[in-house]
Formats: sequence, structure tokens, C-alpha cells
Amino acid sequence: MPFPRASQALSRFTVLDLTRVRSGPTCVRQLGDWGANIIKIETPPHLVDGEGPGGPRESSDFQNLQRNKRSMTLDLKSPQGIAAFKRMVEKADVVVENFRPDVKDRLGIDYESLKKINKRIVLASISGFGQDGPYAKRPGFDQIAQGMGGLMSVTGAPGGGPMRVGIPVADLTAGLFCALGILTALLERETSGEGQWVSTSLLQAQIFMLDFQASRFLTEGLVSKQAGNNHPTSIPTGVFKTKDGYLNIAVAGAVIWERFCTAVGRPEWLSSPDYKTGKVRLQNRDKLNAEIQKIIANPDAKARIAITGFDAFSGPPETLATFVQSELVNWGKLIKDAGIEPQ
Repeated sequence: MPFPRASQALSRFTVLDLTRVRSGPTCVRQLGDWGANIIKIETPPHLVDGEGPGGPRESSDFQNLQRNKRSMTLDLKSPQGIAAFKRMVEKADVVVENFRPDVKDRLGIDYESLKKINKRIVLASISGFGQDGPYAKRPGFDQIAQGMGGLMSVTGAPGGGPMRVGIPVADLTAGLFCALGILTALLERETSGEGQWVSTSLLQAQIFMLDFQASRFLTEGLVSKQAGNNHPTSIPTGVFKTKDGYLNIAVAGAVIWERFCTAVGRPEWLSSPDYKTGKVRLQNRDKLNAEIQKIIANPDAKARIAITGFDAFSGPPETLATFVQSELVNWGKLIKDAGIEPQ
């Protein structure tokens, strides 16, 4: 599906897209959004049993993932199909795949084989658990990577058991990291004149996304647990019920804490032994949250917070149906109309 591109910066590059499902298409979609010439290579329909792994072609998900790509079919398991693909590699810049690691070896499209055809080619690979090792041949699924990467242990309400994030974060981040790797390889090629093989995995991307949660454990030995809408270090942070909905609040650092206390009419909290520092606020988080909830529930709370300027650090937790109507989203033109009528 054609769509207005965000940039033409990559228009001189041709990308052969062998990817499917989500992580790989996410990577290639990003390159297409930046202007790359994308050729999506699909299995001929008569060789596909049932619905493909990416869902129906007409679905919103498929169209979203495959935008700005041209498509063709090739049977890569046939001598003719693989020969045609290798002819395309001669003039291409990038090949992206997210097969299980052993598949490209069986097909003869591993990096060493492609390099013999075109020494400038960049091969980008996404797997579930790495290109080698004990889980290399396992297929990768976002749900599994979220669990094995530790994310589900810090997501959700305390005591609620492992909880997945509401979006396929392992798939999406693996795709974005792969796109970054491709761009880095293309930049390096300008110096060396040669391509290279870049790879990532769902598990690798997920572990990277643990960020400060992982660094707290690795450097301080702290094992973070589920905290719901609370933040493990910035207190107060959370969602509070108002008369007509909810208010999202995030307070980080002494300066914002002082502004928050002023905004909610509690300057005495600044000198309270229970709330004076971030450390003691963490120890008394439940008590502080309960006091904040009483204030936020007041019908005049929203107006007072807006008047004092604290609205810069708070906002409504929107739904999928309401965020598209928000003034900020529309002002920034963050959503484009593709001209598709809802079903």
C-alpha cells in the first residue's frame, strides 16, 4: 500500500524483503518510510497452506506493516526461484530476513553466499533467540520473549502473576534495532566498500528494553517487582481517579516535587519527614498515594492543577478511541489519513 513517506533519505537503496509476521516487516517498514526502494518477496499463494503468518492481506495489520513496499512472488525452494533471487541480490543493497537461523543456510542465502554475489550487500537477520546457541532453531514469538526477557515480571499489578505488555514490544523493538543496524552497516560501507551481516533477536531486544530495571539489578542487586502504575523510583507516579475519569501524574526530582506540592495545595509535604526526599516517599508510597487520591477526587482538583501549571506534568490516560481526537495528536499530525474506509 503506498503511503506518504516521511523522508526520501534512503531512496538510493534497494531492499529485498524476505520477512514475515511482525519483527521483520517492522524493520523494513521503517526503511520504506525513509524512502528506500522495498521489494517484498512472498511465497506463491498456491504453495501456502491456509492463511499466511501475517494474516489476511486486506487486514489493517497487514496493510500497516507492509506499506510502501512493492511485492512479487518467488519460490525460494525451487532452483529457478533461488536463481532469480540471487540475480536480484547482484544489484540490491540490503536483504532482510527473519527465518529461523538454519533456513537461510538450507536455501543458500546466508551471508557468505550472498557476499560472493555482491560484496557490498548488507544482510540483516532477526531471530527469536540468536543465530546460534541452544534455542537458535526455535521460532520466536513476542509473548515468549517478553516472558523470557523478564518484562512480564515487572508488568502488571502486584501479586497478579506475569503480565504481558499490551503491544508486541519485543517484535517492534527488534525490528527497530535491526533497522538501526542496517543504517550503521550502510554508513560503514561508505568507508570499507563492503557490506556485512547484522543481526538481532526478540530476546536481545527485550533485554535491552529492561533498561534501568536491569541496571538496578546488575549494579545494585535490586530485583524489581510488579508495581502496577507506580514507578519504582519516581514517587509519586500513577493513575488517580477523578470525578469524571482518571488523571495520570508523574513527579520526578525535587523541583517538580515542589511544584506538585504547590499545585495540590500541600506545601507542608515539602518538610514532612514522610515525604521530604524521594527515598522516604518510596517507603511511604501507599500512604502518599492515598492522600493524593483524596485531593484528586475533589471536583475542583483539575482546575487547581491547571491554574498552578502542574498540568505540564500530568495528563489524561486516553483510550484508543479518544487519543486520535486529542488536540495534541491532531496538531502534530501524528496520524495520517490513508483514505481507507472503516469496515
